[in-house]
Amino acid sequence: MGEMISESQMLTPPLSPTESTPKPLYDVAITEQVIRATGPKANPRLAQIMPSLVRHLHDFAREVSLTVAEWEAAIEFLNKCGKMSDDRRNETQLLCDILGLESLVDDISSKLLATSSSETPSAILGPFYRHNAPLLPNGSSIIRGLNPSVPWYQKAVEDSAFITGRVLSSNGQPIEGAVVDVWHSAPNGLYEQQDESQPDMNFRGRFETDKDGHYAFYCLRPVPYPIPDDGPAGQLLALLDRHPYRPGHIHFIVAAPGFRTLTTQLYDDRDEYLTNDAVFAVKDELVVRFGPREGDPQARWSLAYDFVLGQS
Repeated sequence: MGEMISESQMLTPPLSPTESTPKPLYDVAITEQVIRATGPKANPRLAQIMPSLVRHLHDFAREVSLTVAEWEAAIEFLNKCGKMSDDRRNETQLLCDILGLESLVDDISSKLLATSSSETPSAILGPFYRHNAPLLPNGSSIIRGLNPSVPWYQKAVEDSAFITGRVLSSNGQPIEGAVVDVWHSAPNGLYEQQDESQPDMNFRGRFETDKDGHYAFYCLRPVPYPIPDDGPAGQLLALLDRHPYRPGHIHFIVAAPGFRTLTTQLYDDRDEYLTNDAVFAVKDELVVRFGPREGDPQARWSLAYDFVLGQS
């Protein structure tokens, strides 16, 4: 039997007597042709970033010897993500989440726009945000429809919590009139738009800070939950032998005139998935510790947390 041929030998033809370097097996001229096709009136930002995108895409295809069948499967996969996406679930964004792309882009944007090292770190928006959550008085609850007939009633009682804090500028001054938009999942791990048994806008609310920058509300300690794995993104996780779980977290968007809007998450330090988040979004500065709350029939736990906003 002849000698085995290595993979590198299969991808690169042997040298001819007159050649000093091997000829590439796959077309490289097409890459520069695509880049040169951009016209002089192109969008400036696209003209800046598209050459890099094209080079990376083409280099990837050549590096892995991408076949037509694999390319078609990838296109169909993306099409399925788009068809499954609507105003209640964004499957394409979920795909970006499990690839760590949203977390990376969020980190890049945050660092490019930061004006002070004291600003609260950002985190990804996630696919379950809803606009126009109810604007509630400070000190009220975002828990709706909780009664003993709810399957997770006892868990909700055990995890009942009160969160308060301030919204500050980077120089430590309180920001009056900032809007704190908050949402989290139910103890069954489902956001209300995923669960027909929950009331509309359950575990969602917006709160406006007072003259001292204070906000306050009742909620629940967050629980870990699997991201939706009944679609293309979940199929990819299974093919990669990865779990779908996110650590327990509470989402926040904090906005105030003259300041850069902060999108972030707070993570409960009791959670087992803090070091193994399916979407790679945990930051050490956002891990918090709830403490026991005494003398309050509405909450067994409490948390104080200040948000620091950067100038816009």
